[in-house]
Amino acid sequence: MKRLSFKILILFLLLGTIWGSNVFALSAPQTAGADIVEIVKKAGPAVVNIDTVTMVRRSLIPFPFFDDPLWKRFFGEEYERFTRIIPMRGKGSGFIISDDGYILTNNHVIQGADEIVVTLADNRKFNAKVVGADPTVDLAVIKIDAKGLPSLPLGDSDKVEVGEWVVAIGNPFGLSHTVTVGVISAKGRTIAAGDRSFENFLQTDAAINPGNSGGPLLNLKGEVIGINTAIIPYAQGIGFAIPVNTAKQILNDLIKFGRVKRGWLGIYLQAMTPSLAKGFGLKEAKGVIVARVISGSPAEKYGLKRGDVILKVDDKEVNSPAELQIAIRSHKAGEKVKLTVWRRGKTIEISVVLGEIPQEEKVSKISEETIGIRVSDITPELRRKYDITEKHGVVITYVDPNSPADVADLREGDVILEVNGREIRDVQDWEEAVSGLGKGSIVFLVSRSGNTFFVSISLK
Repeated sequence: MKRLSFKILILFLLLGTIWGSNVFALSAPQTAGADIVEIVKKAGPAVVNIDTVTMVRRSLIPFPFFDDPLWKRFFGEEYERFTRIIPMRGKGSGFIISDDGYILTNNHVIQGADEIVVTLADNRKFNAKVVGADPTVDLAVIKIDAKGLPSLPLGDSDKVEVGEWVVAIGNPFGLSHTVTVGVISAKGRTIAAGDRSFENFLQTDAAINPGNSGGPLLNLKGEVIGINTAIIPYAQGIGFAIPVNTAKQILNDLIKFGRVKRGWLGIYLQAMTPSLAKGFGLKEAKGVIVARVISGSPAEKYGLKRGDVILKVDDKEVNSPAELQIAIRSHKAGEKVKLTVWRRGKTIEISVVLGEIPQEEKVSKISEETIGIRVSDITPELRRKYDITEKHGVVITYVDPNSPADVADLREGDVILEVNGREIRDVQDWEEAVSGLGKGSIVFLVSRSGNTFFVSISLK
């Protein structure tokens, strides 16, 4: 009897434990659920769907030899008959940040688009224009011509804690205003995309899918704490969002200047290791090594040297290249920063007035449909890449296969100096020269490997 009573007691204890754990586990979601309903009601109208159209040239013949240079030269301009300019469509999300139509989204959602259409929650559609974009952090501001719109408040992503409940709203796969819920899984994540590295991302298990890009990640106060941006496609429950504080730092520049006047130091970095720390005379592996100082940069001007170890920026320790980059990027061009530097066994302080980060090359796509090329201003990077000696002109960065330019043997890296006898010094000159071209012949003066020659292209 005692043994039976003991078994019953254990059974009740187990049931009580299971029941109690279920009540505890469900209490948080039930409370959050009521909040989420209200959040969606208030925030949903400010979330928009973004449709883009980009015109691209594509071959109509899917044969492997179609792009062979000898084959193209043999048939000449007949190749134009076998290509078409077709629309490539894309989808994304965004959210309204002001009642007069400014919308925040990802740069990759609208980059290169020839047409942007915004659909509001009430199904009204507007053509949008790009106000400003920053590929460095993958953010962009677009604008529609409308007034009295609902907008979302921007929160403080620095106060976000791991485990905090969050809500994502967007248009995954074109499914308008889809709501998903999760938690902040981690902070300060660094992810790579192509040749870029993005730092300080929020990680969440709220479901994010293609089409969610640019949509808001909200806390339970209904404030935007992140901009949904990326996923790991082969994983589940791993999504990434740009902290909203990153956006807040650059919004004014994007709206006012169309770009970010971000501070630039001008150095190449190397991570510190325990073995390197010993070689530098440091007691522990801390700081970031200056691997190279760029000529003409603020770092060179104010005395930073290769082999310096930067320990602090404005008295805040930096122990990785990512931390140093974030610290510098948080400042604008023209602002002064104080660097604590380890040099040859001594700690010194160097004040540096930051310069403006060199802009990415300005690329013109105005001639892609008609001529079949993209051109750029000659930047230091392109000058090194293509061994360019010309001081002025525009460099060809892309030649569309089978286009008139391709048939005429124009190549990536060629520098265009003149168009129909008109001097071309930069992209602005180029766009003015080719924007009004109609049918007929166009003559380029081209520089290639130090030699100049004329090229004639027939436009139909």
